[in-house]
Amino acid sequence: MKPADLTSIIIVLADSGPLTRECVERALASDRPVEVILVDNGSEDGTPEQLDRSYATDDRVRVVYNRANLGFGPAVNRGATHARGRLLLVLNPDCLVEPTTISRMAAHVGPHTGIVGALVQDADGHVDPASRRRDPLLGRVIATKLGRGSGGIDIGGPLPSGAEPVEIVSGAIILMPRGAFDTLGGFDETFFLHCEDMDLCRRARDMGYQVLLAGDVRVLHGKGGSSRHRPVFVSRHKHRSMYLWFRRHDPAAKNPLLRGMVWLGTWAHFLLKIPGQLLRKKRR
Repeated sequence: MKPADLTSIIIVLADSGPLTRECVERALASDRPVEVILVDNGSEDGTPEQLDRSYATDDRVRVVYNRANLGFGPAVNRGATHARGRLLLVLNPDCLVEPTTISRMAAHVGPHTGIVGALVQDADGHVDPASRRRDPLLGRVIATKLGRGSGGIDIGGPLPSGAEPVEIVSGAIILMPRGAFDTLGGFDETFFLHCEDMDLCRRARDMGYQVLLAGDVRVLHGKGGSSRHRPVFVSRHKHRSMYLWFRRHDPAAKNPLLRGMVWLGTWAHFLLKIPGQLLRKKRR
């Protein structure tokens, strides 16, 4: 099979929950040639090993074992080293694609396209606002908190019927030409978990690539297991990544006073959330 005809689907696992097998099955049912690269970040639920046995005779599936949790971005980058396709699809293990999903997303790839995202929705058909966002610049975040929607980070209004240039798409499913991925150096491995998609989209735009939302493609996004099993761990890395993104990309971070206030606010917010997270985990 020629690489030009192949899409490499990279799925990162980390105790990812019961939807993982269906995610893989649906990915393999695509109407275009695919390979599935499962990158395991030290799962303890046995899912990677089960999938490895199930697809042992299917050369379209490969399991890469990291034997430790390297973080989401680093795991995707390691998966990409095994990928042979001209297109890369980064897919969460709790996302369920349709046979035509990749073809419809790929139809929007042009010479200047760096990233194509899709509308991510829940089982009731509600679209996740994270499918289409703006950079979370400090001024915009403050505007959002004050109820000034026009300056906020979430984009309201009608959803597009085709491809629409946006600032950020959801990292739950992103399609990239291999050339763009390599030019960007893949994901920034400084981000262990969360905000790596925002960083990737920002760097793509800064390098002249288009970030597109395929408004004609909807993908069911379930609820994975990683966040529920380790809520404080996930929250800690999320807050760290939020501050890291601010330091890297927000002009307001050049002001030492603002930078210090954002640092204090970020970690105070993290500490305040811990009791509730532990209580919810205990109730489960």
